[in-house]
Amino acid sequence: MSQRRAASLLAAILIGGSAPVLLPAAGASAASCASYPDWVAGRSYVTGNVVRYTDGKAYIAEHDNPGYDPTISTWYWEPYGCDSGSGNTGGSCASYPDWVAGRSYVTGNVVRYTDGKAYIAEHDNPGYDPTISTWFWDPYTCDGGGSTNPSDGFVVSEAQFNQMFPNRNSFYTYNGLKAALSSFPGFAKTGSDTVKKQEAAAFLANVNHETGGLVHVVEQNTANYSHYCDWSQPYGCPAGQSAYYGRGPIQLSWNFNYKAAGDALGIDLLGNPNLVQTDAAVAWKTGLWYWNTQSGPGTMTPHNAMVTSAGFGQTIRSINGSLECDGRNPAQVQSRVDAYQRFTSILGVTPGANLSC
Repeated sequence: MSQRRAASLLAAILIGGSAPVLLPAAGASAASCASYPDWVAGRSYVTGNVVRYTDGKAYIAEHDNPGYDPTISTWYWEPYGCDSGSGNTGGSCASYPDWVAGRSYVTGNVVRYTDGKAYIAEHDNPGYDPTISTWFWDPYTCDGGGSTNPSDGFVVSEAQFNQMFPNRNSFYTYNGLKAALSSFPGFAKTGSDTVKKQEAAAFLANVNHETGGLVHVVEQNTANYSHYCDWSQPYGCPAGQSAYYGRGPIQLSWNFNYKAAGDALGIDLLGNPNLVQTDAAVAWKTGLWYWNTQSGPGTMTPHNAMVTSAGFGQTIRSINGSLECDGRNPAQVQSRVDAYQRFTSILGVTPGANLSC
């Protein structure tokens, strides 16, 4: 993967709530999930705290932590049973944070408006009103009780995933991918059914190219490992000079990208980059982080390229355009295009226009 500077960080939407509650005493009846405070990224938690995550499910802190994501940092958090009675708002519009006028949002953020309905940001914006600025926001379905977890109803089935990657490394699990989807609810959930499938195919086609068909978890050229440390960054390379080589489905590399991705996801990837090669959900989340929030050498994020019909070629430009596009390496570009056309065929949609860069 070429050097990619973080153009913009995924904005964390902090949601208010009371102080974390402790584990109920033995024998106490299970509370509804809605009775627990919402998890807040970056808020300190201690062992025994119980929180409700954005999917409406509850998690208990197994170890003190500075607000790590319960679905990523599984050493720090465990699922915590709570009844699904009428008080449970998991999966309803109530599970999303309230929209706040003037607060910055990025593409993919989901908020609950004052009318109780949910909206998803189609474009970055400085807190525009979802019911007025309809170019920036779209209504987002939530049913008031059923599941709206973005990993449900993913446009790629497990059978199709296995067909796309018949020789994949067992590390790259389908369930790991689905677990990662909750962090980016706009991915493959925006636009028409065709656009949703085209975006999923485009992401997976680029992933296919970067990893040799989901075979490689880490960069194969070990001679490059020591090159990915930019000492001009104020935080340096705490994990070591050779720690920030390419890992995961988009081959995340460079210390500043590990820092930016970790900050966005609520985990310390700068200090522990190996998480990207040992935790499948973390690996997939770093790939989706880049896809949904970074423009790289291009002019738009790959997500925006697909949902605005700019075309698959613009996703290539945003991922590795400085080395491949404009005639620099047409064979590599064609490899990506071939995979995209194959995957759209598997999903039963046309690939659209502007396939090359």
